Amino acid sequence: MPPAASTKALDWQALAELTVPEADRINGPTNAQATLRLFGQSEKALRVTLYRDHHAWCPYCQKVWLWLEWKQIPYRIRKVTMRCYGEKEAWFKKKVPSGMLPALELDGRLIMESDQILLALEHAFGPLGHQLEEPRTLKLRDLERQLFGAWCRWLCTARLNQRQEQACREQFQIKARMMEHQLSAEQGPWLDPASNTPTSPCPGSADVVFIPYVERMNASLAYYKGFSLREEHPSIHKWFKALEELEVYRGTQGDFHTHAHDLPPQMGGCWVAPNPKQQELAEAIDCGEGLAELETCWADPDNSKTRPEGLALSRVLKHHQRLLELNPLGAIRFDQPLRATLTRMALGASCLPDPGSARGLRYLRDRISVPRDMPLLSARRLRQALEQTAQLDSPEMGAPIPIYDRFDQNPKPFLTS
Repeated sequence: MPPAASTKALDWQALAELTVPEADRINGPTNAQATLRLFGQSEKALRVTLYRDHHAWCPYCQKVWLWLEWKQIPYRIRKVTMRCYGEKEAWFKKKVPSGMLPALELDGRLIMESDQILLALEHAFGPLGHQLEEPRTLKLRDLERQLFGAWCRWLCTARLNQRQEQACREQFQIKARMMEHQLSAEQGPWLDPASNTPTSPCPGSADVVFIPYVERMNASLAYYKGFSLREEHPSIHKWFKALEELEVYRGTQGDFHTHAHDLPPQMGGCWVAPNPKQQELAEAIDCGEGLAELETCWADPDNSKTRPEGLALSRVLKHHQRLLELNPLGAIRFDQPLRATLTRMALGASCLPDPGSARGLRYLRDRISVPRDMPLLSARRLRQALEQTAQLDSPEMGAPIPIYDRFDQNPKPFLTS
């Protein structure tokens, strides 16, 4: 239910006064907006340039990103458009004709393919936990590929009948229990505890290999199958909880909405197994409600009620003119509804949008990308405010999110704003 009180939408200047300062992107917490990371060291120490996607979505980029952050290796970031979002930059295609991400330069040498990149980084800077080519790590890397394969067969095989759905679920859970068995073999929460890093104790390279796709499994199986990975597999839930206590992981973490709608064009389609639980979870994800412990357990690290909202407000205001121009309602018609949403989010007071605005509000709700735009909790607050404000106007949902491409997410219009 919306708050009983109603207020007038604040103007842009008043909203700007409610934002919070941005953290130091170069030496502060892990963040998707940085183009340079130094960890308190001199820029002269730079030996690494990471080429990753603008959206901070690519799972293979996330592996390398996490490794560099936990090892605190100074690096520069150059961002590239993924094919499903728009045209890839000509300068990158000259450097990497295949256009594949990630790519990394180490001491001027170009390296591609995430596993090869991690091996090169390990040789240059030492391992993160156990070495990648040790027998125990190779065994874990093979298990990750088995888990990935079982997930793909369940999620991406079209028109499974009930018996086939159940068989795919059982095969996936066999592999998930194998991951749980490996977790239980260690004293702490990690598959590969690392004690040889500036941020120790932290996960090692084997965990880094698992993190990106297990994160996406957790989201996609909830949305498309009604399956809760964290409820069904308690040891994996504990692993996630331990990760969510770490600032590095939180800085790279996506949310369920982003993963559920960015996976189909990347995976060649994700297929729904309709059931009451699936419908309940998908509706909650689409409306931005968040799924509590199914999605993430971490709370605002500063224990400040206003920080997630304030950071969301800061990020929206940075690009608000471009957001207005790109909205299907147009800049003039969307101005008041967007300010009404931000007023509601910042003040906690109901703020009526202009009539006919629900379609434009839900368009923006569906195009927040985590962690590209903001951290998970900030995005959750913004999605909720957009949906609650839209409900005051109309239940009309508007156009569905594309599933074959996401050219609606092209980053280029925002790169100069």
